[in-house]
Amino acid sequence: MRSKTWLQDLSLSAAVAGFVAVLVGFTSSVAIVFQAAQALGATPAQISSWMWALGLGMGITSLGLSLWTRQPVLTAWSTPGAALLAGTAGVSMPEAIGAFLICGALILLFGVTRWFEKLMDRIPLAVASALLAGVLARFGLDAVLTVKSAPLLVLAMAAAYLLGKRFFPRYAVPGVLLTGIAVAAAQGRIRLSAVEWGWALPVWTTPSFSVAALVGVALPLFLVTMASQNLPGVAAQRASGYQTPVSPSITVTGLATFLLAPFGGYAFNLAAITAAICMGREAHEDPARRYTAAVMAGLFYIAVGLAGGAVVGLLVAFPRELVAAVAGLALLGTIAGGLAGALKEEQHRDAAILTFLVTLSGVSLLGIGSAFWGVVAGSLALLVQRLRR
Repeated sequence: MRSKTWLQDLSLSAAVAGFVAVLVGFTSSVAIVFQAAQALGATPAQISSWMWALGLGMGITSLGLSLWTRQPVLTAWSTPGAALLAGTAGVSMPEAIGAFLICGALILLFGVTRWFEKLMDRIPLAVASALLAGVLARFGLDAVLTVKSAPLLVLAMAAAYLLGKRFFPRYAVPGVLLTGIAVAAAQGRIRLSAVEWGWALPVWTTPSFSVAALVGVALPLFLVTMASQNLPGVAAQRASGYQTPVSPSITVTGLATFLLAPFGGYAFNLAAITAAICMGREAHEDPARRYTAAVMAGLFYIAVGLAGGAVVGLLVAFPRELVAAVAGLALLGTIAGGLAGALKEEQHRDAAILTFLVTLSGVSLLGIGSAFWGVVAGSLALLVQRLRR
């Protein structure tokens, strides 16, 4: 009966939003994951296993959490974590797997003890909304900048978005995606020749543990995943009006990391950018039914994991400009909502605009991304205001 209920809630716009979320999630950072695996000396079979583990991990956790909470909860692999691994030297694959297990155990600990949720409860809604807007605004800018390299493609998609918002708002994003595919296909820019068909198979790597991997991989991977991924992930949910259970969600991602680490599931976390695609009005007019977009994204992730390189190849076959334009246009409403929420209360505007600008800057210090430093800047501004009063 529960399965029938979510099928009744499902709509075409929600299904497309789930597909777009997966499309953006994979194409924007799958190359970094490949580089991370290669930096650790992974064989082609192990790289395929990483895709299997990551796809199934994101799919099962997104599917399970969304159906359980009836809210759009989307998980993702840790992109800054992959970038950190890509720059790692002198660490063997077994040592890296051991570090992934430690990272998963730490994420699990912070979920079970509710330490992370207690920290998030102290962040005002204005700062959370500004953080969300700052994280997503870069995708809006990227969509505009792609006009330089693919003017016909991007302008046709923008026209489809404006017309769609005017005449059939629920299906504006599906219209954008179909327009982009049609124009890109007419231009001969969809590269299907590189797709290799075949199922992905899991490859077990027995972990080993070392102090060097603990200090150089496990702890930095845990810190960047929590600060640069989970923090904006929770902020995105709250800024969109969803009070998703934080601690159980963090616990589930930590458990998934721990169980799938030997196969290449190096770190899972709550998504922010792709989750915002599933939480906006474009996914569904009714906020209570937007969870179906995350459910569909989970199913697409599972398909990507099982099919491995074939599905990844299909996703990568789309032109870079098409992916950037779809992401930017799909997130416009969420960006606007985040800015409106951030600037709504006058006493929080200084803190909110600082959070927005620092987050948008993309600055990285001590290996930690701008999302964390944006919250730090906003929190310091609030603290100074309170001291002044």
